Amino acid sequence: MTARHILVVDDEPDIRILLKEILEDEGFDVAVAENAARAREARRQRRPDLVLLDIWMPDTDGITLLKEWSDGSHVDVPVVMMSGHGTVETAVEATRLGAYDFIEKPLSIAKLLITIQRGLESATLQRENIGLRRGVAPISDPIGRSRSMETLRANARRIAQHKTTVFIVGESGTGKEVIARYLHKHSPRANGPFIAVNVAGIARENPDAEIFGTEDEGRVTFGSLEQANGGTLFLKDIGDMDLNTQARLLSALEQQALLRVGGREPVSIDVRIVAATRRDLALEVAAGKFRDDLFYHLNVVPLQVPPLRDRLEDIDDLITHYLNYFVTQEGLPRREFTTGAKNRLRDYRWPGNVRELKNLVQRLLILGTSETIEPYEISSALDIRGASNGEALQPGFDLPLREAREKFEKAYLEYQLHACEGSVSKVADRVGIERTHLYRKLRNLGIDPKHIKESIKD
Repeated sequence: MTARHILVVDDEPDIRILLKEILEDEGFDVAVAENAARAREARRQRRPDLVLLDIWMPDTDGITLLKEWSDGSHVDVPVVMMSGHGTVETAVEATRLGAYDFIEKPLSIAKLLITIQRGLESATLQRENIGLRRGVAPISDPIGRSRSMETLRANARRIAQHKTTVFIVGESGTGKEVIARYLHKHSPRANGPFIAVNVAGIARENPDAEIFGTEDEGRVTFGSLEQANGGTLFLKDIGDMDLNTQARLLSALEQQALLRVGGREPVSIDVRIVAATRRDLALEVAAGKFRDDLFYHLNVVPLQVPPLRDRLEDIDDLITHYLNYFVTQEGLPRREFTTGAKNRLRDYRWPGNVRELKNLVQRLLILGTSETIEPYEISSALDIRGASNGEALQPGFDLPLREAREKFEKAYLEYQLHACEGSVSKVADRVGIERTHLYRKLRNLGIDPKHIKESIKD
């Protein structure tokens, strides 16, 4: 992977040479600049991961340069200010402008290395916090012990060792970004940045700016491709990308260089692309909505994320994860799913996949008043409907108890028989009723398993 890139800006040659040698020995890639003009050019040529910036320089002082690079009180990379004549006022001003830290000369190399490491870690945490604010699912690794998930994880780990582009396909809500993060985590680029871009959410008036960055009268803003340099760029919903942006992206991937919007010269990049879509891009290509050359470039190694309905055995692990998450991270009261409630979850088809399950767990914890989650709560929250007559499985509060119970049991057992393809023995095992007792109950309720089995075959 590409080493983390540090820009050293200092007018003293001895300090520049010393810092360059020490940092390169530590495994960093280092650029040096003796004044503000050279610093601007070095930053334009390549986005640094961190800047060491001297305050007192002959042409333009470091505070002025920091102000130029800041956006209000934010700088897009960690900046560590250095000075042998620092004052409290100067340190406060640098912090106000977004500097990460302030260290005094003569430099303590041990302290400097610790500050650099913490600055890089802080930048990583900021990216993760931005992801959480944008609604990234609270899952670090793909969850589930089903065969399909075991295979998916194994394939992702194997693919992660290669530099090739990865194309993730799956329905909405299946967890494609989770797979992308897992792949990045197990790749040689794991210590580099992981940048996620929701293509569908890019501003339509200037879609290229977010991905490729901009240059305007010497002022540079870095796009997601440069922010991901040395790491992974995840392009979510790439099927929504504008055709002109598609052409520009293909050129950047083929040349391993990009041209910023308004830029003068190409900038080299070393980025792994992981793209994802919920659409059939082959159909989009046939319809002229997606470039065939970009599709073939991206579709080198495809990974298919299975829908939740095809791995229902993973539901227990998923609800355990989300219960723990919402209780520990959001302070919601803990409620446990009963066996019947879990069975109801496994009977559902999950059109919204894992995202729908996560939202359901959160809703049940917020709205519930008891310590357990019962089957009727699942039915009400998901509006599960009977397989034979389309009636909602509601508690039946407006009916006498006996009628409500019979209505529920009839709809419930018809639903289970449809799910088990008319097999009474499978239903008995599934719902925990002795088979002889189940036959008697079906007869009393007027349910004919043979009729249901025949209707399924038809």
